[in-house]
Amino acid sequence: MNRLIRVPDASELEQLRDIERAAGALFVDVGMPDIAADESFTVEELTAYLDEGHIWVVVVNDTPAGYALIDIVDDNVHLEQLSVHPKHGRRGHGAALLEHVCTWAGDNGHHAVTLTTFEHVEWNAPYYARHGFRVMAEAELGPGLQQLRDEETRHGLDPTLRVVMRKDGHA
Repeated sequence: MNRLIRVPDASELEQLRDIERAAGALFVDVGMPDIAADESFTVEELTAYLDEGHIWVVVVNDTPAGYALIDIVDDNVHLEQLSVHPKHGRRGHGAALLEHVCTWAGDNGHHAVTLTTFEHVEWNAPYYARHGFRVMAEAELGPGLQQLRDEETRHGLDPTLRVVMRKDGHA
């Protein structure tokens, strides 16, 4: 297997939308069809991440297999999206992207990587916990993370099913 993590070409952004849709479809299997039906990032939104230098793709045998998007929230790197196409799943591609994001965070002076995710979905919070992330208490959330939680709730995500996680020690 030939795996490479790099910045995507603009011509690949539509493929990344397809990856997100395919990965999202797995939520049907855990009784979350509304999440599966949620629309992926638009090409315009992905282009904005590309312009900021906040998007990476994992390419396997010259084919995009997954991607990661980050924002900067409360002075830390926030993993906005990590998607791997199910046909490429369970081969370490997501872990490689996650490690790339964590390394980028440290190389760019950020002390932690945060994310929001579903608490009981196996490839969400339990997955990130296996990679060194911990659940944050509400009192630990800065204003940016609290705003993200509020936006998720307005978007229809049940806050009782979601957690905010953090991995320290990158800078």
